[in-house]
Amino acid sequence: MKTVPDATHTHGKRISTPLEVTHPLDPLTATEIDQVRAVLEEAGHLGREVRVASLLPKDPPKALVAQWQVGQPMERRALVTLLNRSSGEAHEVTINLATSQVDLITPLKTGEAPYGQPQILEEEYTGIDDIVKSSPEWQQAMKRRGLEDHIDTCYCTPLAPGYFPGRDDEVGHRVVRSLTYLIPNPGDNPWAHPVEGLLALVNLTEQRVVSVEDRGDVPVPMKHGNYGLDAQGPARTSLKPIEISQPEGPSFSVNGNEVSWEDWNFRVGFNAKEGLVLNLVSFADQGEQRPVLTRASIPEMIVPYGDTHHTRYWISYFDAGEYLLGQNANSLELGCDCLGVIHYFDAFVADGNCSPQKIPQAVCMHEEDYGVQWRHTDHRGRSEVRRSRRLVVSYFATVGNYDYGFFWYFYLDGSIQFEAKATGIVFAGANYPGTKDPHGTELSPGIFTPIHQHIFSARLDAAIDGEDNTVHQIDLQPIPTGEDNPFGNAFTWNELQLTSESEAQKNAKNEVNRVWEVRSSHRTNHVGKPTAYWLHPEGKATLLAQPDSTVFARGNFATKHLWVTQYAEDELYPAGDYPNQHEGWAGLPSWTKADRSLDKEDIVLWHNFGFTHIPRTEDWPVMPVDYSGFWFKPHGFLDENPTMDLPSTVESRRSDDSAEQSCCSND
Repeated sequence: MKTVPDATHTHGKRISTPLEVTHPLDPLTATEIDQVRAVLEEAGHLGREVRVASLLPKDPPKALVAQWQVGQPMERRALVTLLNRSSGEAHEVTINLATSQVDLITPLKTGEAPYGQPQILEEEYTGIDDIVKSSPEWQQAMKRRGLEDHIDTCYCTPLAPGYFPGRDDEVGHRVVRSLTYLIPNPGDNPWAHPVEGLLALVNLTEQRVVSVEDRGDVPVPMKHGNYGLDAQGPARTSLKPIEISQPEGPSFSVNGNEVSWEDWNFRVGFNAKEGLVLNLVSFADQGEQRPVLTRASIPEMIVPYGDTHHTRYWISYFDAGEYLLGQNANSLELGCDCLGVIHYFDAFVADGNCSPQKIPQAVCMHEEDYGVQWRHTDHRGRSEVRRSRRLVVSYFATVGNYDYGFFWYFYLDGSIQFEAKATGIVFAGANYPGTKDPHGTELSPGIFTPIHQHIFSARLDAAIDGEDNTVHQIDLQPIPTGEDNPFGNAFTWNELQLTSESEAQKNAKNEVNRVWEVRSSHRTNHVGKPTAYWLHPEGKATLLAQPDSTVFARGNFATKHLWVTQYAEDELYPAGDYPNQHEGWAGLPSWTKADRSLDKEDIVLWHNFGFTHIPRTEDWPVMPVDYSGFWFKPHGFLDENPTMDLPSTVESRRSDDSAEQSCCSND
């Protein structure tokens, strides 16, 4: 793959801009996005009112990828969702990039049960202000509150509306709900000034306000919520610099989108919906590159709110399926988002007119020290210590008020960790200062933020030494005092193979340290046990909505920590392809009705995790990062600790000189 010139020596960073495709799993390039537009235009599928709601790569079948050799022709396809803004009609189009032909076009029956709508367009984001502000009912509501001077400068939000049956002005129509926030001064943070009780329902196809709800007279909080140093400074001067130096450069190597680091090898992918995707993840063992994961991504997350107020009860955002996480990726900055010697991957997504949009430095990759890898001091007082480090591959996306970081960590011992980082601005409503609210916290005088959840879904297409795997549940087990435990001290573990999809819908159980093991069905280690990896869950709360609620149906994947499915090419998104305004039960609850076998099969683990946020005053005006994630660790995959050959010396930089010290070994 061609890349931009290496910039390492001047800025401590490298950037890869995909200009050519060298592998079937490479991300879409700008040239391919232009090609998609040309095919659509030639076939007559683009017009003045037709927009591209999403453009995603469609991976080739696994068998073709496995057989493909460098230099051979490759299958490349794109999946396009088209939306006619004036009629509301939507279609899916599959385009063969090798032949520049439309392979398939399918209408989306958005007006029929179970409904569902394409993702919200960027121009719908930006156009909502004009639609709402042109409504006489909304204008009257603002005037009734004495806010007529703010009509031209306030901010009207475009928010996914959820799904509620029986509402003829919503179901089967493309709509959003809109809340209003004041911007008292240019550049002010609007989230600090909610116009509580004012809610508009907007039909995006007809571009009109369908209804306005104006309840209550809560005053708008006017204390600023600005977070820049111009408002919060001056900056403290007490922190001394931390310098990260790799004078010989990083230990990883990059060839196009292929990454090699120590024993790890994988390919970096990216698309508009999932964002960062990792393909063909393998770990080298005595010269053999052994597969661990065929594909790993975070294809969905749901943010359901626990408030009964009419301005919030409907909130249950699907940040991938409704808003496109990858499309909202940030350009990352050296020294702010990433430290050290950095390799960046640029990304390309398509705008509504199917023109390529470059996201510079969308994915950041770097190494970082991670403390002690292992140490021991023997009976003679001799110490052996080895330092750990990890490879970090990450990106950030901003969806409205929240910012999310997606961090994959690769460790020297064969472990993989994923960490989601949630920050940004908590979603604010208003009430009279001092009011007791069972569903929200008062963060600042008059600012109330509701309780809510952030539940992420990881899709792990496992391949432990190949695609023929089994999955097992491992629980610790106490042993009652008696013949099997005469002294009362003993305990053990039990194993339960999950042989079908109906059996493999499980929750974590931290009191018995529950983990899930993925085993090879054909390979054993040097003590005769199946090679395996363990999925270690955090075991935090699952979806808390009631079973008779619509959000329970729409976000049903989040009711379990674990689902396991037999691999199917078109099963990528746990809430289905189009959760926006969908009535629910799509994705995992639908697929698993087939109850397919999981015994010696190509299996996919869906791990749902996250945190329930009871906001605190310290979360305002910008919340510190909250963390959630999981580990995927080798358990019998390797015959011994793979880090025994780590060097026992480190580089120590002093103010007067630089010297190599043997501080990790005391032989």
